[in-house]
Amino acid sequence: MAMIFTLLLHLFLFSLATASTSIHDLLKSRGLPAGLFPKNGVKSYELGEDGLLQVYLDWPCVAKFETRVMFESVVRANLSYGGLIGVEGLSQEELFLWLPVKDIIVYDPSSGLILFDIGVAHKQMSLSLFEDPPLCNPQDGLLDKNPRKEFGFEVQR
Repeated sequence: MAMIFTLLLHLFLFSLATASTSIHDLLKSRGLPAGLFPKNGVKSYELGEDGLLQVYLDWPCVAKFETRVMFESVVRANLSYGGLIGVEGLSQEELFLWLPVKDIIVYDPSSGLILFDIGVAHKQMSLSLFEDPPLCNPQDGLLDKNPRKEFGFEVQR
């Protein structure tokens, strides 16, 4: 009985800790920069005991670091110290293509680098790009900048 009580107490304290901690504080406590998720639009997050992190955003949106990144309304990853592994719901624009981000890893914080694995390549960027959470604009903004739209009609080729 005492073991069940202790387990319930730990679960309760764990849920209190995650409820009062922002996603940005959580990332910093796990050796990652605070600015990996936007400053606006994050509704909540859940962190399972198995390390599965689920971040819920108000809407899909686009932010800019060195290149543009697109957040879906739910972003999932396995959170470990210094890494988000098996990322789902995050894409990065490279040469006019949106490529899914697979992993985000800080191997050595003293190097000042963060690694983005986008499947076909690994991209190292400065950690300083991710110190401050970016503003994220609703994904609909992408449609407004479509150069093929003229007068409300799409140009057909």
